[in-house]
Amino acid sequence: MNREIDRNDRELLVDAVRQAGALAKTHYDLNESEIWNKSNNSPVTDADIAVNTYLLTELMKARPGYGWLSEETKDDGSRRQKKRVFVVDPIDGTRAFIKRRPHFVVSVAIIEDGRSVAGALYNPLTDEAFDAHLGGGAKLNGAAISVTDTVQIENTRMIGYDFKFRAQKIWPAMTYEARNSMAYRIALVASGQADATIAFTPKCDWDLAAAALIASEAGATITDRDGDRFEFDKDGVVKSGVICAGPRLHPLLLETVLKIPAKITPKSPRG
Repeated sequence: MNREIDRNDRELLVDAVRQAGALAKTHYDLNESEIWNKSNNSPVTDADIAVNTYLLTELMKARPGYGWLSEETKDDGSRRQKKRVFVVDPIDGTRAFIKRRPHFVVSVAIIEDGRSVAGALYNPLTDEAFDAHLGGGAKLNGAAISVTDTVQIENTRMIGYDFKFRAQKIWPAMTYEARNSMAYRIALVASGQADATIAFTPKCDWDLAAAALIASEAGATITDRDGDRFEFDKDGVVKSGVICAGPRLHPLLLETVLKIPAKITPKSPRG
């Protein structure tokens, strides 16, 4: 890996997500977005498409030799042909955008050999810009961030839907906050604003590629719900779920998640 290239790509992504976030905020402030459902019944807006178009144009102009994978673009196969690939979610947390909640981010990563080497997220409503490159640490608005050193599940500050945990009846008392954006949930853990996040339902590469790098560079352990590290060069783009926490809390969460019978795993698409 070329750390200088990674650093330059990181700077490119930080600028790109900030500019794209400003575009998303313009649409948010107008509050006139057209909304429809995709084939998988998930919502999308004209703001998602506008931000995607902006990022596709600007990023591919800057790095014409890179591949492209985005939630809002048909997979053109370039991710299987190029050494480095942009992985993009133009608005991660579209439901939050629609519901007028400040819990969405623009997410862009660059992957190489199945690993994220640079990543950036930006929440334009809270003005939070998270970024990292491989081996270079993680930052929030330019300041270094790190995960908490929580050592027990009880009283953990969990980013997740409380009803999912309480339905399983195996979790000790925790405090909960709900966020629609998976990437934002992970970034809140990375920056120590929460102790952990768990998603019991499948997530896609564009939800995870940037946020997973930011989390790991901030000292977190992040895996799927089976405890496997993420790889982003597979034929499919779906992962089994997410467990993200500090290195002493993560194994305790994983041990508990592995006890959950599949038949009672919540199936809500929200996380």
